[in-house]
Amino acid sequence: MAAGYLDILRARHAARLLAGTLIGRLPNGTAHIAIVLFTRAEGGSYTLAGALAAVYGLSTAVGQPLLGRAVDLCGQPRVQLPAAVVSGLGMALLALTGPHSLPAACVGVVVAGLFTPPLEGGLRALWPSVLDGEERVHRAYAMDAVAQEIMFTVGPLLVTLLVSLWSPAAALLVINAIGVLGALSVVVSEPSRAWRSAPREAHWLGALRSPGLLALLGAFFFVGLALGSITVAAVAYADDHGRESVYGWLMAALGLGALIGGAVYGARRWAGAPERRLRFLVALLALGYLPLTLTPGVAAMTALAALAGVFLAPTMACSFIVVDRHAPQGTVTEAFSWLVTTFGVGAAVGTAVAGPAVELGGTRWSFAVAGASGVAALIVLLATKKALDVPGRMTVAVRRSENDRNGAVEPGFSSGRKA
Repeated sequence: MAAGYLDILRARHAARLLAGTLIGRLPNGTAHIAIVLFTRAEGGSYTLAGALAAVYGLSTAVGQPLLGRAVDLCGQPRVQLPAAVVSGLGMALLALTGPHSLPAACVGVVVAGLFTPPLEGGLRALWPSVLDGEERVHRAYAMDAVAQEIMFTVGPLLVTLLVSLWSPAAALLVINAIGVLGALSVVVSEPSRAWRSAPREAHWLGALRSPGLLALLGAFFFVGLALGSITVAAVAYADDHGRESVYGWLMAALGLGALIGGAVYGARRWAGAPERRLRFLVALLALGYLPLTLTPGVAAMTALAALAGVFLAPTMACSFIVVDRHAPQGTVTEAFSWLVTTFGVGAAVGTAVAGPAVELGGTRWSFAVAGASGVAALIVLLATKKALDVPGRMTVAVRRSENDRNGAVEPGFSSGRKA
């Protein structure tokens, strides 16, 4: 299992790009947690905390595809680093003004979300220029998903540690300062500076003109909604049990489960169409969310959270392959950014819905939102089977990437540069 990942990390630039991207995404990966904890610590209600997190998520949703398109057109360094700096300043405004100065708080989270750099999509656009061969690139996608879960495991613990050592405001500031350093590490690397997108057909819809991509985005809206609702539901569960640390353990367990699932998934080669495999994985993901509504004791709930996370990273890794198969030429960063965006919109809606659900029906209702959302994601994939099963880019030989030192990409894998 580890040998395949070590092979990827030994490739030139791979470890640096992965580490820099993860560090650069730390503010975005922990923002909902940090905003909720900060708002609650300042005396704000669950509804206010969920609303601010939702505003951040919606702003990220708007910004990601726009910045992703800018990256495809202008290159990575000109977009990623300035965006990271501006995003950090927006979160600093929230930390300094507090949630009770509502206009300033809203401006802060809007700016922070709108300018979140599309590092995630940028990394997936870079993998074909760093690695040779379809299997290695697909394994890098799986490793990418696993590494994200390391961030989602460590991130909540880091936020809660900073909160306990200093304050929620300090946590916001430190996390975003670290994120800027991560973005800087990526954009000064040789692959990031050299990367250029393929020529794209002028079309105002960009990546969204692909029916298969639209179907995938519809499903991942509900996956994001499930995770967003869990963010708020876990805070409510921790409050019910009188210990703030319980929240960090639940979120870390969710990430740990995904890490384990992703590691196992990426260790083997999968046969068959990824679209069909994705439907199966989402079904298992939905099944894992349903037991959370039982809300047992802390030890059992932590185990259920880990179980609920097991199929998240495999689902994400498989979705990356599907995105690449369906993205129109010259829109690879934008297409991946749309996936991040849709996920973010779903998470924002989930946090907004879960807050009132806690106050109206208790903690179980907010976890029920997650279970229902997982089922809805599966329904979307089943309903759009015809569109998803016809890749936008069929199995053809792909022209050598202008930045690929390893030669032509193997037939059947598209790097965003179609012949």
